[in-house]
Amino acid sequence: MPSYEPIMPNAAWPKSFTFSPGVRAGNLIFLSGTTADDERGQIVGPGDIAEQTRQIYRKFAAILEAAGGGLENIVETTDYVLSLDDYKRTADVRREFLQGPPWPAATGVVVSGLVRRGALIEIKGIAFLPESVPI
Repeated sequence: MPSYEPIMPNAAWPKSFTFSPGVRAGNLIFLSGTTADDERGQIVGPGDIAEQTRQIYRKFAAILEAAGGGLENIVETTDYVLSLDDYKRTADVRREFLQGPPWPAATGVVVSGLVRRGALIEIKGIAFLPESVPI
């Protein structure tokens, strides 16, 4: 029996996927690497890394809300981007959504490609919920 629980932000999560959008292990929430697709699987903000980053944080907010938390609970992010120039455009979006200080720990990685066609950025994260709230 696993010692973690999947977190599903809604009932529409495809059963064919072999990963959970989020996983709770104790007080930690692990947010899967996420791109900027919408509920129909279409990329939001084609060609616009800032809008894609906003969509990812909106998706993270829904997952964390399902777990009893919010974006303020994020303690670490890892951003995978195709271009360092584009990556610089995500800083204002982080300020908009994460509203620090304090700011989460962060890592940025420039990659040669992402699995999702049209994605300019993929972000994964870790959140900490001070009190364990049942899902």
